[in-house]
Amino acid sequence: MPETGTSETLYNSRYLHGVDEKRRVQIPAKWRGGGGSEFTLILWPNGAEKDACLLVLPPTVAQALVGKLTAMPFGDPKAEALRRFLGEKSDSVTADKAGRITLPEGMAKAVGIEKEAVLNGMFDRFQIWNPEKYEASRAAVDALAPEAFKLI
Repeated sequence: MPETGTSETLYNSRYLHGVDEKRRVQIPAKWRGGGGSEFTLILWPNGAEKDACLLVLPPTVAQALVGKLTAMPFGDPKAEALRRFLGEKSDSVTADKAGRITLPEGMAKAVGIEKEAVLNGMFDRFQIWNPEKYEASRAAVDALAPEAFKLI
């Protein structure tokens, strides 16, 4: 199993998995290592689309996000808006013994996931997409890639 040098799982590659009638989707076996079996799901925007995909955070990444959110001033309206936005557009799920997570009904509906889902690794986290929406987003990612590579 690929590791980042700690007990954290490295989420890389892209997978297409079926989604069953109970909205369960299989987490790839190599993604079920040191990261644990609990995940935080967030309805995540992409450009003008407010609920494009599900951003999936393992516990350490979710805890880091919560740390940043709680460190923001409580009197700051932008910080309050962000906490409220992320609080109401997130949920926690736990993988079953077979390595599947059940997508909450409202979240699956919001991003259009029904019979199949694309799981896209992002190294320390991953996304779950409706396959058609994922393919439609590729052009924007490809256009940003040359500039994005300058960040590393």
